[in-house]
Amino acid sequence: MSPRRCSTGFGANDETDRWSVREDIRTKLPDWRRRPFSSIVLIMGRRGKTASVIVIFGSAAAFFFVHAQKNERTYDASVSKSVTVIVDGFPFPFRSSSATTVGELLDSSGVDISVDDGVFPVRETPLSSDMRISVSRMKTVSVRVDGETREIRTEARTVGEALADAGIAMREEDLVDPERPTLRPRSGKIAVTRVEIRDESVEKKVSFDTTVTEDDTLSWRKKITRQKGESGIRAFHYRVSYHDGKEVARKLLGSEVTKVPVTEVVVQGTYVKTGKAVRGAGTWYSYTGKLAAASLTLPLGSYARVTNPETGKSVIVVINDRGPYGKGRIIDLDRVAFEKIASLGSGVIDVRVEPVLN
Repeated sequence: MSPRRCSTGFGANDETDRWSVREDIRTKLPDWRRRPFSSIVLIMGRRGKTASVIVIFGSAAAFFFVHAQKNERTYDASVSKSVTVIVDGFPFPFRSSSATTVGELLDSSGVDISVDDGVFPVRETPLSSDMRISVSRMKTVSVRVDGETREIRTEARTVGEALADAGIAMREEDLVDPERPTLRPRSGKIAVTRVEIRDESVEKKVSFDTTVTEDDTLSWRKKITRQKGESGIRAFHYRVSYHDGKEVARKLLGSEVTKVPVTEVVVQGTYVKTGKAVRGAGTWYSYTGKLAAASLTLPLGSYARVTNPETGKSVIVVINDRGPYGKGRIIDLDRVAFEKIASLGSGVIDVRVEPVLN
């Protein structure tokens, strides 16, 4: 009779063969699957070179082994994965037990995605629980900058990123509406205002002073300039802000005199030669707004000195009109001339009128 073989396919002719078969099975299994086989009892019997193996609890061990393999094969597919899809900065939670990649989840989620939209991680990335998927939609944005309007296609999430995608060079001081860190506007419109700040200097004239000295040996008509006056220069320094080339603000930083003005020196003659004086009432009226007066006796174009005896004040006027016609009135002064010797509220005053001969 030929020797009988055990289910392992090895000959069980001695003790060494029996235990090597069992250990070989155990070492080929994962650690958690080895324990059922510790209950396998190999009972060997000899009849000459015949060996028989009886496996106790074999059916139970086989059932456990198969059941464990089944659970292992179906575990990942049956677990519901929690995933967050962020579309243009707005998060949307999803749960899926069937999708295995990012692309499968997006296709089954109902999120409308075009071929131009950006997806991160890429669609082929294996799906895992608690994954965050970012979707940036490709949109048309209108940018007003440098006096023109540009239409750009971008998937950028923020205004600043959209400007960078468009290749628009930006300075830190430039203004953007909406501001650069904000999300891309729903209106699709972005306005860029170029800001330029310059330091500028402006020169302005400084008026010179005039000093007048009187000389009673010179005719009242003569005026001699001893030193000609010259205007000075003061430089004003400003910090000026421009928006798109137009000035919007100006701040004075300081000023300095770069040229000192030269004072003018004048000598004024005061000698007046007069004729016979006449006293009477003097009045005023508005006519030319100059040092002038109306007289019935003095020639037109001649000069007269009119004095207020009460105050001693006097004024020289040119006769350019006729009048006054009231009784006792000898001269009617223009308003400007009257104010030199009395207040307008006086109305009528006593005056002394002397014709000027020089």
